[in-house]
Amino acid sequence: MKPPRPNLSELARHLGVSIATVSNALSGKGRLSPELAKRIRDAADRMGYVPSQAGRALRTGRSGVLGLVLPDIGNPLYPEIAQEIERVATNAGYGVLIANSRDEIAAQDKAIFQLIERGVDGIVIVPRRGTTVPETACPIAIIDTPTTPRNTVSADHFEGGAQVARHLRALGHEKILLIGDDPSSNVQNARVNGMRSQLAEAREVETIWIVEIEAKGGKSCALGLAAWRARGFSAFACVSDPHALRALTELQSAGIAIPAKATITGFDNLQWSSFISPPLTTVKMNMPEIATLALDALVEAIQARDASDDTPSPPVTARKAAVPMELVIRRSSGPAPKEQPAAGISQEEIKHA
Repeated sequence: MKPPRPNLSELARHLGVSIATVSNALSGKGRLSPELAKRIRDAADRMGYVPSQAGRALRTGRSGVLGLVLPDIGNPLYPEIAQEIERVATNAGYGVLIANSRDEIAAQDKAIFQLIERGVDGIVIVPRRGTTVPETACPIAIIDTPTTPRNTVSADHFEGGAQVARHLRALGHEKILLIGDDPSSNVQNARVNGMRSQLAEAREVETIWIVEIEAKGGKSCALGLAAWRARGFSAFACVSDPHALRALTELQSAGIAIPAKATITGFDNLQWSSFISPPLTTVKMNMPEIATLALDALVEAIQARDASDDTPSPPVTARKAAVPMELVIRRSSGPAPKEQPAAGISQEEIKHA
């Protein structure tokens, strides 16, 4: 059994000096000889002394804890983001408190102010779609899109969409269906607009939004993709991997082979995207770099700010606003089929596509 870690007074007693002397040596304050300061720091390391967060908060007015607000921890993308934020924060000497806004506007604001009440030094937030993050005295780093007000850093979603579109055009696809979830999402709109920016010469490009289809057909209803395929649409470009999986399942269930008869692409390169059949062509975010840029900017803002200042914090800006995305090509995308779509799709299906 390991002996308990010493506190500040026990360390001082062991060294035969005052608590203030130990505190000054460990914090780099006070007028101590280099030899004494080194002897105290060496003893602290040897005995396993860990500074008290509560004590540090009393001395500096800061807690050494950051908040992280995510819109939906049930979405497999956000735990991956949380892991990267927590990793970078730990390396910077901060703990992290995570809050889930459950994709609700009121819950998002409540989470922010509850974290502030708990004394966090700063907050990282991935905002719920279509929302504005409130201005607070606590510095807040926002990860959304470059066009989001007060955004700190994000993936370059527009260019990621452009990469998908260029890939589909290189494969010969002329009729392309873009599949989004909610048009109020800044991220999804950036991805759709990025795709459209490279499809001006395609024969036909259409966009559907899942929330609008489900408002009519009910939650998890069919998206009518087989009917779109019957109209000659051979590429289905989705704004996320879960939506791509939904499209893949629906088309395969209708007997449409992927990628021989239709191409599917997604976004975010979730862990399972390479394991489904066929493996999914998708676009990868560089989350380690995004997390590092966001945390560096947030820590800099915290250190530059007087902890007692209760005026609204200025925007937290990173040294790079948008981080490039990477197209990951797998077997769900292939050349545009030369033959006509398979018969058997009813005119009624085509009419309602």
